[in-house]
Amino acid sequence: MRRPRLALTQGDPAGIGPEILLKLLAAPPEGGWQPLLIAERAALEPLRPVVPSSDIPWDRLVYLTSPPTRDALERLDGIPVLDPVGSPRPLAFGASGPADAAGAMDALDAGIALVQAGVADALVTAPVSKSSIARQLLPGFTGHTDYLAAACGLERYGRDYLMAFLAPELQVALLTVHVPLAAAIATAVDGGGIAAALDCLDRHAGGRIALAGLNPHAGEGGLLGQEEELYLTPAVAAARARGLDVHGPESADSLFARARRGEFDWVLALYHDQGLIAVKTAAFGLATNWTLGLPFLRTSVDHGTAFPLAGTGKADARPLEAVVATTLELIAGTLPRRRG
Repeated sequence: MRRPRLALTQGDPAGIGPEILLKLLAAPPEGGWQPLLIAERAALEPLRPVVPSSDIPWDRLVYLTSPPTRDALERLDGIPVLDPVGSPRPLAFGASGPADAAGAMDALDAGIALVQAGVADALVTAPVSKSSIARQLLPGFTGHTDYLAAACGLERYGRDYLMAFLAPELQVALLTVHVPLAAAIATAVDGGGIAAALDCLDRHAGGRIALAGLNPHAGEGGLLGQEEELYLTPAVAAARARGLDVHGPESADSLFARARRGEFDWVLALYHDQGLIAVKTAAFGLATNWTLGLPFLRTSVDHGTAFPLAGTGKADARPLEAVVATTLELIAGTLPRRRG
């Protein structure tokens, strides 16, 4: 049986992505997996002076100039690195320019193609700079999740996909992601959007799902807001009528603690910070970003590009190690965790 092959993208090459990819090779998580790095040689080689060669198997890196087949990778003696750009260039760590935005997207596109072709079993992405890509390359770019979904032909507003986070004691999906709070609230009172999100979460993960409330104390019977009674409660009732094990809307101030204690398998948060503050407080650096609904497995770290650390040799690869371990569990079918 072939060992799982993970395609790992560089993220923004001016960030810490290239460094944590290299450090992952120094102490790879257990599980018998095989790496396929998708990173520019121009981003990896400048790290030789700052990442000790005693820790990194530099001599085993094999740079590839064209996408490999799976059989070719099995025969390769070394660690494959697909350079998505293939040409030398100057790189300034900590400052993302047009070439860095382009390199990040070239790596992501190459990763999508490889996993769609079955060359890799999963796509693991290092962080990109959304602002750099949107400003210098793709206006309107809001992150990996929507870009991946569009590449797979999924409906952005049909809720065919969700951003979700797996942490040791908490699993959270997001109704809305990188949108202004006012727009997120408008989406939260759209019963059809909530219904589609609950269906997506149940279809791809399942278990006991709790819908977070929008207002303090989930509206407290209408005293603190009408949205729960008008929109959220009917959406939950309709989902239960469809056979989903859905509860709520629950007061968000205690919901995440209840989920950590095992009362629920998943929380569907209504907006980005409602869910991510809880996840990152409970398990920053240990959570895995998992895109539900894609036709392939994609995961990522729960942190950003950390430009101030880029090129210093001080980047911490443990969050990426945790993501790889979780990804292997997903491949093996042992996640998401269901509460007893």
